[in-house]
Amino acid sequence: MILVVRNDLKMGKGKIAAQCSHATLGLYKKLLHRAPKALNRWEMCAQPKVVVKIESEEDMLVLQERAKSLKLPTHITIDAGRTQIAPNSRTVMAILGKFLHSSRCLPCELSDLVVGTTQFLEQLQTGVISHTYVAMLRRRFHIGKISGIDVIYVMTGEQILNAGITVQILVDAFDIKGIVHYGTAGSANDSLSFGDVSVLNYVALTSSWKWKEFKSGRGQLPELKFGAFNFPEKGDNLLAKIEFTPTQVYSTGKTMEEMFWLPIDSNWFKIAFQLQDLNLQQCVNDTYCLPKMPKVVYGLRGSTADIFLANAAYREFLYKEFSVSTVDEESAAIVMTSLSNGVPCIVFRGVSDLAGGGGILSDTSLSFLASVNALNVAIEFIKLVGNVYAAQDH
Repeated sequence: MILVVRNDLKMGKGKIAAQCSHATLGLYKKLLHRAPKALNRWEMCAQPKVVVKIESEEDMLVLQERAKSLKLPTHITIDAGRTQIAPNSRTVMAILGKFLHSSRCLPCELSDLVVGTTQFLEQLQTGVISHTYVAMLRRRFHIGKISGIDVIYVMTGEQILNAGITVQILVDAFDIKGIVHYGTAGSANDSLSFGDVSVLNYVALTSSWKWKEFKSGRGQLPELKFGAFNFPEKGDNLLAKIEFTPTQVYSTGKTMEEMFWLPIDSNWFKIAFQLQDLNLQQCVNDTYCLPKMPKVVYGLRGSTADIFLANAAYREFLYKEFSVSTVDEESAAIVMTSLSNGVPCIVFRGVSDLAGGGGILSDTSLSFLASVNALNVAIEFIKLVGNVYAAQDH
């Protein structure tokens, strides 16, 4: 396991690459050349990694002591010869796990999170601990426990196909009770605020279309007419319109069903309702806080497509036509694969953007809050559902 610590999250990708390669003593395997996620997604000897922001020498000392208590060796590299943390310094610390050169790993992968210094190590001590992983088709299935509950943790990758394949591998290779999916999403519903966590009840694959001919008649399914969005005046458009179509679902022991709205497991949804009063994180740090406390919101509809939505007009269309509250690129694939295999599934999505621009904080800050809040809700749900299954087993 590798923990990379920086006191400046505004470094360019060139500086990030140089510092990461040095901080890991040259043992990294590859570094994606994209900022700001480059630092979060690089790999080193197949080990998980977490990015932690620090702002003072005191934070550094606390981190070192906690790493020492966990028997994690530390190595510190200082940029430009500076020997202490200062407002203009660039300091990186790498904590190298004791299983660095073997196939065993310490904590489970949280590679999309930028977490608080003490918060991460507290989770490391009491929350998510992974003892080993299994590698299949370039995916790492980390096997461990969350608060005593047996779990397998895997990153799906982005977009529909990657998500569906990952879940199918998980179902085929392991004996699992169900799928808990968490991540970030854009909001198509103005009643949702940044940092809120949506507990979906239904999700649709809204990139399943029939592209119709120009001047074709209206069908029975919902349509999007491109001419209705001409600017400055509405009118005809040679792109005509698209008709949204249902998804064919093939489930074990059932005939093929056509579904537009894919349902979340009703029993798991009822269990998740117990989390309605869960306290979520409101602040990125002492400087950046959301204007109000984020909340867990239940019974919403989600939209999935291989599209990163940043268009206000389409966002508004989805909400008005389908009452969609969140948009993402994976949830429908995960739910559909779970339905096909008869495995319970639930989805937690943290709101990180408005799916059409705007916001009071930087995208990185909002993504941080959305990720952390969705993760915390998922962890609390795992505790609840684990207790339910434990009671049934006895």
